[in-house]
Amino acid sequence: MNIAVVGLGLIGGSLLRSLAAAGHQVLGYDADPAVRATARTAAAKASVDHRWQIAASVGEAGKPSELVILAVPLTAVAGVLDELVDAGFTGLITDVTSVKGPVRDLVEERMRRAATPLAGFVGGHPMVGREQSGFEAADPYLFTQCAWVLCLEEETSLPDWLHLAALVTSLGARVVPTTAADHDRSVARVSHLPHLLAAALAASIADDPLSATLAAGSFRDGTRVATTRPELTAEMAGGNAEPVAAALDSLLADLDKAGTLLHRADPVRALLPWLRPGHDARTQWPALAGDSTDLPARADVLRRLGGVGGWIIDVADDRRTVTAVRPARP
Repeated sequence: MNIAVVGLGLIGGSLLRSLAAAGHQVLGYDADPAVRATARTAAAKASVDHRWQIAASVGEAGKPSELVILAVPLTAVAGVLDELVDAGFTGLITDVTSVKGPVRDLVEERMRRAATPLAGFVGGHPMVGREQSGFEAADPYLFTQCAWVLCLEEETSLPDWLHLAALVTSLGARVVPTTAADHDRSVARVSHLPHLLAAALAASIADDPLSATLAAGSFRDGTRVATTRPELTAEMAGGNAEPVAAALDSLLADLDKAGTLLHRADPVRALLPWLRPGHDARTQWPALAGDSTDLPARADVLRRLGGVGGWIIDVADDRRTVTAVRPARP
């Protein structure tokens, strides 16, 4: 395929390298001239079969491409879409933004007013990352075995969705079909809220040198993502504000229960029932993969698969079936 990757940070840069290594014709673009220069230098050093090219603008990247992947922050999505529409891009668009509802709304608005309609849009989000950011941290193997959400809405073209699912599974990722609303509700709990908790926990020792000296494994693991740039965390949580606020309210209520139990006459005994559900959930995570099975490539079937936590590992060449895996139940 001819593919453009707009935004060459950790995720976009890793996609650029991974797609080029898989044999696709890849054009990259980043708004930062220094990043573009770094990516050009890296391309020159790559083997001939694994090289990519760097465009001078969003429009130049999109013109020859069948697919454009938006790997920019949420605040930059609208501007990139405008540039693609102005350049007359008519291909397929996907993205890797950590919030799906707002991106879906932006794309729908642009598609309504575009003189030449876009071929389509499929929202995406690879559930993978590192504390390090930028093109220098890019890794072509970053997506191996990661869960990669592809949103399957009522208006989503199933052929487009399957086309992207085949591309994503070819990179070694597991495709999880869901909707933007369900994605945003889930990542509020498992991604955005943990970033806020890590920041709060890390800040609690800012003026406590003794605690900083004594902190060990549990503090390290609980605050790992606090090293993420604050701008990125603010964009993730703020861009998904309502689901994150709901998840935070629920968690604070649960922690408030723990605070009440600590004031009981026998706090050790009182805490045990409160601790048990979390212990059980964590010891059963991640769920083991069940047996793979072939399923018909129908939207209702695929959404049900995602709803039970299942994923896709392959798409048949004729796009009529997918190879799916459901989590094994204990």
